[in-house]
Amino acid sequence: MQKSGPRLGKMELRIMQELWSQPELTARQMTARLSRLAPTAHSTVQTMLRKMEAKGLVTHEDREGTFVFTALYRQSEVSGALATDILDRVFHGSISSLVSHLLSEGRTSPDELRRLRALVDALPEEERS
Repeated sequence: MQKSGPRLGKMELRIMQELWSQPELTARQMTARLSRLAPTAHSTVQTMLRKMEAKGLVTHEDREGTFVFTALYRQSEVSGALATDILDRVFHGSISSLVSHLLSEGRTSPDELRRLRALVDALPEEERS
Protein backbone atom coordinates (compact mmCIF):
# COMPACT_ATOMS: atom_id res chain seq x y z
CA MET A 1 0.00 0.00 0.00
CA GLN A 2 1.27 3.45 -0.84
CA LYS A 3 1.01 6.24 1.68
CA SER A 4 -0.82 9.34 0.52
CA GLY A 5 0.41 11.83 3.09
CA PRO A 6 3.11 12.55 5.65
CA ARG A 7 3.78 10.79 8.94
CA LEU A 8 3.05 13.14 11.82
CA GLY A 9 4.10 13.25 15.44
CA LYS A 10 1.48 13.66 18.17
CA MET A 11 1.79 17.46 18.43
CA GLU A 12 1.95 17.86 14.65
CA LEU A 13 -1.28 15.89 14.35
CA ARG A 14 -2.98 18.03 17.01
CA ILE A 15 -1.95 21.18 15.14
CA MET A 16 -3.18 19.79 11.83
CA GLN A 17 -6.51 18.80 13.42
CA GLU A 18 -6.99 22.37 14.59
CA LEU A 19 -6.17 23.70 11.10
CA TRP A 20 -8.64 21.28 9.54
CA SER A 21 -11.40 22.51 11.84
CA GLN A 22 -10.40 26.19 11.41
CA PRO A 23 -8.39 26.54 8.18
CA GLU A 24 -6.65 29.81 9.09
CA LEU A 25 -5.11 30.31 12.52
CA THR A 26 -2.41 32.49 14.02
CA ALA A 27 0.14 30.95 16.38
CA ARG A 28 -1.62 32.68 19.29
CA GLN A 29 -5.01 31.26 18.26
CA MET A 30 -3.42 27.83 17.85
CA THR A 31 -1.95 28.03 21.35
CA ALA A 32 -5.36 28.90 22.82
CA ARG A 33 -7.05 26.02 20.99
CA LEU A 34 -4.39 23.46 21.96
CA SER A 35 -4.44 24.64 25.58
CA ARG A 36 -8.09 23.63 25.89
CA LEU A 37 -6.94 20.00 26.19
CA ALA A 38 -3.64 20.52 28.00
CA PRO A 39 -1.53 23.55 28.86
CA THR A 40 0.63 24.34 25.84
CA ALA A 41 3.38 26.96 25.79
CA HIS A 42 3.11 29.55 23.03
CA SER A 43 6.84 29.17 22.31
CA THR A 44 6.28 25.43 21.74
CA VAL A 45 3.51 26.15 19.24
CA GLN A 46 5.65 28.70 17.41
CA THR A 47 8.56 26.23 17.23
CA MET A 48 6.29 23.43 15.99
CA LEU A 49 4.73 25.64 13.32
CA ARG A 50 8.19 26.67 12.05
CA LYS A 51 9.30 23.01 11.91
CA MET A 52 6.07 21.97 10.22
CA GLU A 53 6.49 24.72 7.65
CA ALA A 54 10.06 23.55 6.95
CA LYS A 55 8.68 20.01 6.44
CA GLY A 56 6.04 21.29 4.00
CA LEU A 57 3.07 20.50 6.25
CA VAL A 58 1.80 24.05 6.73
CA THR A 59 2.35 27.44 5.21
CA HIS A 60 1.77 30.97 6.39
CA GLU A 61 0.68 34.31 5.03
CA ASP A 62 1.88 37.55 6.60
CA ARG A 63 -1.14 39.73 7.33
CA GLU A 64 -0.01 43.07 8.68
CA GLY A 65 2.81 41.51 10.67
CA THR A 66 0.81 38.54 11.93
CA PHE A 67 1.44 35.10 10.46
CA VAL A 68 -1.72 33.18 9.57
CA PHE A 69 -1.14 29.45 9.11
CA THR A 70 -2.92 26.96 6.86
CA ALA A 71 -2.50 23.22 6.34
CA LEU A 72 -0.95 21.97 3.10
CA TYR A 73 -2.47 18.48 3.43
CA ARG A 74 -6.11 17.47 3.61
CA GLN A 75 -7.26 15.37 6.55
CA SER A 76 -7.97 12.43 4.24
CA GLU A 77 -4.37 12.43 3.03
CA VAL A 78 -2.96 12.33 6.54
CA SER A 79 -5.47 9.84 7.94
CA GLY A 80 -4.74 7.51 5.03
CA ALA A 81 -1.02 7.67 5.71
CA LEU A 82 -1.54 7.12 9.45
CA ALA A 83 -3.84 4.15 8.89
CA THR A 84 -1.40 2.57 6.44
CA ASP A 85 1.49 3.19 8.82
CA ILE A 86 -0.33 1.49 11.72
CA LEU A 87 -1.42 -1.36 9.47
CA ASP A 88 2.16 -1.94 8.27
CA ARG A 89 4.08 -1.39 11.52
CA VAL A 90 1.73 -2.93 14.06
CA PHE A 91 -0.26 -5.51 12.09
CA HIS A 92 2.35 -6.42 9.44
CA GLY A 93 -0.01 -5.39 6.65
CA SER A 94 -2.83 -7.71 7.77
CA ILE A 95 -6.17 -5.95 7.53
CA SER A 96 -7.91 -8.93 9.13
CA SER A 97 -5.59 -8.71 12.16
CA LEU A 98 -6.33 -5.00 12.51
CA VAL A 99 -10.09 -5.49 12.22
CA SER A 100 -9.98 -8.48 14.58
CA HIS A 101 -8.14 -6.38 17.16
CA LEU A 102 -10.60 -3.51 16.86
CA LEU A 103 -13.61 -5.82 17.12
CA SER A 104 -12.16 -7.62 20.16
CA GLU A 105 -11.96 -4.30 22.00
CA GLY A 106 -15.76 -4.46 22.36
CA ARG A 107 -16.37 -0.84 21.39
CA THR A 108 -18.12 -1.59 18.11
CA SER A 109 -21.78 -0.62 18.05
CA PRO A 110 -24.37 -2.64 16.13
CA ASP A 111 -24.65 0.30 13.70
CA GLU A 112 -20.89 0.22 13.04
CA LEU A 113 -21.03 -3.54 12.48
CA ARG A 114 -23.81 -3.04 9.91
CA ARG A 115 -21.70 -0.40 8.14
CA LEU A 116 -18.68 -2.74 8.12
CA ARG A 117 -20.77 -5.56 6.63
CA ALA A 118 -22.11 -3.17 3.99
CA LEU A 119 -18.56 -2.09 3.08
CA VAL A 120 -17.46 -5.70 2.64
CA ASP A 121 -20.61 -6.56 0.69
CA ALA A 122 -20.05 -3.57 -1.62
CA LEU A 123 -16.62 -4.87 -2.67
CA PRO A 124 -16.45 -6.50 -6.10
CA GLU A 125 -16.72 -10.30 -5.80
CA GLU A 126 -13.09 -10.87 -6.89
CA GLU A 127 -11.85 -8.69 -4.00
CA ARG A 128 -13.84 -10.69 -1.43
CA SER A 129 -12.36 -14.05 -2.44
